[in-house]
Amino acid sequence: MGLWDALLHWLRSLFLKQEMEISLVGLHNAGKTSLVNAIATREYNVDMIPTVGFEVRKVTKGNVTIKIWDLGGQSRFRGIWERYCRGVSAILYVVDAADRDSVPISQSELKELLSRPSLTGIPMLVLGNKIDRSEAISKQALVNQLDLRSIQDREVCCYMISCKDSVNIDTVIDWLIKHSKTSKRSVTSPFSQ
Repeated sequence: MGLWDALLHWLRSLFLKQEMEISLVGLHNAGKTSLVNAIATREYNVDMIPTVGFEVRKVTKGNVTIKIWDLGGQSRFRGIWERYCRGVSAILYVVDAADRDSVPISQSELKELLSRPSLTGIPMLVLGNKIDRSEAISKQALVNQLDLRSIQDREVCCYMISCKDSVNIDTVIDWLIKHSKTSKRSVTSPFSQ
């Protein structure tokens, strides 16, 4: 990047602040709050306390301020997911890729969430977390088991991450920043090929 480009980028960052709101959902113990911490501070804490209800946190990355709704994943809180997903820039759906027994439940809850008409068209980033564990399933297995190819009414992307080892956290941040700049929602799916 040349000097002129660097100066232009700096000036834009001063005046063109962008804000976005995202909802972070998934079953309990999937690593949602760990993801928020990884995005915000790059820190990982083994002794995380489960989110009860929801928590909200603002994180600034470059010229983008991201308001993150971290929603509890226990069954009694799944009914409120839709309320906090309406009108957001993106939905992040976190799955514990190392807990093979929870993946079918995750698929069912994802299907239920996406059936809501108020959420049509909102981009979705599916994250298979805990790939640092040997029992974690592959990306292809996660895509197949969640039936992501069948989702046609929104953009869907899937990454495998590890909040513990900070694997692909930068990729998640880049995806979020890209979607903060997208005012018009496109409906494309990389899985429909």
